[in-house]
Amino acid sequence: MKRNTRKPRARAVEMETRSRPAQKPRGKINAYFTHHLWVLVSSLGQLWRTPFSTLMTTAVIGIALALPAGLHVLLSNVQQLSSGWEDSAQVSLFIKQGVPEKRIQSLAEKLRDWDGVAEVRYISREQALAEFRELSGFGDALDSLAENPLPAVLVLRPTLTQAEPVPMEQLLERLRRLDAVDQAQLDMEWVRRLNGIIEVGKRGALLLGALLAMAILLVVGNTIRLTIYARREEIIITKLIGATNAFIRRPFLYTGFWYGLMGAIVAWLLVTVFLGLLSIPVSQLSSLYDSQFRLGGLAFITSLSLLLSGVFLGLVGSWLAVGRHLQAIEPT
Repeated sequence: MKRNTRKPRARAVEMETRSRPAQKPRGKINAYFTHHLWVLVSSLGQLWRTPFSTLMTTAVIGIALALPAGLHVLLSNVQQLSSGWEDSAQVSLFIKQGVPEKRIQSLAEKLRDWDGVAEVRYISREQALAEFRELSGFGDALDSLAENPLPAVLVLRPTLTQAEPVPMEQLLERLRRLDAVDQAQLDMEWVRRLNGIIEVGKRGALLLGALLAMAILLVVGNTIRLTIYARREEIIITKLIGATNAFIRRPFLYTGFWYGLMGAIVAWLLVTVFLGLLSIPVSQLSSLYDSQFRLGGLAFITSLSLLLSGVFLGLVGSWLAVGRHLQAIEPT
């Protein structure tokens, strides 16, 4: 007696048929990413086959990205240097003529108890004259004077929390209202002005970056436009066999991606070389002022932002160019 094997076979075919639809979406996804990877590599190959034009376009993008990036790094270094100077800010109180020394000493003790005051140093009129004689070189002229023209000085060093612009101004106003004080001078006022100049420079760097970003969009868009016209016949044939605009647009977008990425790498190299050339002279100059300041390079966040900015501008420039010129190419 033969066993009936039709039911097991039918059941196996049915199970295989049921399993096929579950594999189709996975196959489509794999094919989608495989095609993207192939287009990514093939677009790089297209650029490799035209090295001169690729190098020229990449160099223009790199220089345009390097200018604001280099200016940003230099301003950050100057701001870091000025913050170190700001920590040593001090206020000089010039005492009125005729104030007894005992009263000045009492005022110094009173100021040491103020909130926000870390140290008070008293410089008598005789000490001020001796210091001026030593530093100025006018000893003979000073000997001819009938009396010491220099006032006594109280030098205040604020705490780190007080050495901010707003609290420092409030402390300075309090000191100016003292009866024995003729003039209160913030010795590091020029550092505040320098910080203001740095802020202006940062705004200028942002504006320069915006203008150069528009220039990069124009450069990438014009390059992609020329590429589209050079491949016009290929695009027409591809449309005739049923390719969609998204399919045709894809290699041009990846071309813009490569332009932006390579331009950002060139910009990073230019800024790094520029800072390397400046590091030795800056170190020599800082050593003359007994400073340990060293020129800082591109930080990780700055480097990452530079690369992402280049890729973004390359993609946007190519997208705008393809969207405008691809629709004008239709098979007739």
